[in-house]
Amino acid sequence: MVQEQVSIFDMFKIGIGPSSSHTLGPWRAAQRFVERLAERGLLTEVESVKVLLYGSLAKTGVGHGTDVAILLGLGGEDPVTIAVDEVNAKVSQTKQQGQLALGGKYYIPFVYQDDILFLAGESLPFHPNAVTFQALLAGGKALSETYYSIGGGFIVRDGEESSTKQEVDLPFPVQHANDLLHWCIRTGLKVSELVLENEQAWRSEAETRDGVLRLFETIRDCIYRGCHTTGVLPGGLHVDRRAYKLNRKLIGGRPYHDYQSWVSAIRAGGDNFQYTLDWVSCFALAVNEENASFGRVVTAPTNGAAGVIPAVLQYFIVFHNGLDEEHIIRFIATASEIGSIFKKGATISAAMGGCQAEIGVSSAMAAGALTERLGGSQRQVLMAAEIAMEHHLGLTCDPIGGLVQVPCIERNTMGAIKAITAAQLALQSNPDKAKVSLDAVVKTMWETAQDMNIKYKETADGGLAVNIPLSLPEC
Repeated sequence: MVQEQVSIFDMFKIGIGPSSSHTLGPWRAAQRFVERLAERGLLTEVESVKVLLYGSLAKTGVGHGTDVAILLGLGGEDPVTIAVDEVNAKVSQTKQQGQLALGGKYYIPFVYQDDILFLAGESLPFHPNAVTFQALLAGGKALSETYYSIGGGFIVRDGEESSTKQEVDLPFPVQHANDLLHWCIRTGLKVSELVLENEQAWRSEAETRDGVLRLFETIRDCIYRGCHTTGVLPGGLHVDRRAYKLNRKLIGGRPYHDYQSWVSAIRAGGDNFQYTLDWVSCFALAVNEENASFGRVVTAPTNGAAGVIPAVLQYFIVFHNGLDEEHIIRFIATASEIGSIFKKGATISAAMGGCQAEIGVSSAMAAGALTERLGGSQRQVLMAAEIAMEHHLGLTCDPIGGLVQVPCIERNTMGAIKAITAAQLALQSNPDKAKVSLDAVVKTMWETAQDMNIKYKETADGGLAVNIPLSLPEC
């Protein structure tokens, strides 16, 4: 069996909120559909397009912006480069004009109410997040393709292999945590060093480093923007942004107009426990409030869990003097490897595994990365990741109104704090005496996911989603 190969840039992707599986994935699927039409020379023959959303994409699609993402993807926009403040205006224009610029060039009629169908009562067998694109061509011909958004922005077209990325010869192939430990012991490499060696099978070391630093720049800007933006989150829940107020309170009300001076001011406030805890929460809130507002974030490994790793990384930067390119690159490299083990052995999709697959995985990634940066051994890195996930097992996904806001935003603060605690526990423990391995907890997470009731897998059909009365837009 061919082993799945996962790069840093598979686990971490720059995109637009609020959801990697319900926003970024469908966006990429729409882009892929347009690309395939172009490859066949069919774009100019398209007379109309219909979009069919199934399962979880249908049930929580409006709250997650699935329709917005698909309209933008079909219209030739890219989530990495689109100006975030233009998102709503572009979608409103399409709806009002009743036409869509397919691929950004070829105008076709498009009536939102008729041409995007939310089939909440239907699911396809391969994955709960499914979307079908139907193109009617000149002469009465038609073309239909189905895509699955399998979590973290990954997509699979029906009938293709689960990965379309070029297969390479990795010097250190890893499928399980035990494989990772084997290579680390055999070579003496740290987890991050081994990851960076593997990345050279895809691209040069300089390209990898530059790419990781671009990820960090997006993370950095997202945290800073979230801490300096006030208002109410969109979607109808009327959730106030809290990062702005908490930042102002902790910083003494004084504005700082650049990241570096802001970090210096935070450091100057000391490092007592309550102060540190408040800042970790503030960092996580900032990212996920941006995510909820169609802001630019980095999947880490998903949008719904996008605040955990940035919060822990920012904690390391501020309170452990970690604002250093090498530290940042190694932190993200280690985190990606932990995440890839969960993706290969279980899932990073809440629609498949509940929130344990998102907040739990991100917490494990952050814990392992922080442990290595604080001087932990390879075994302690894996131990920290295991501890973090062990205490997220069974966590359900029940977003109120289908929005990535309640309880999602606060869960990122909890995941970040658990990651830091897990790292500290691992650093103070003998990993040789650990009772639970990371591979065991990955296996357990997947079994738990399979046993979990569908109501608690990002459908908004159970838990908080049905116990909090709301009046929100219908699909």
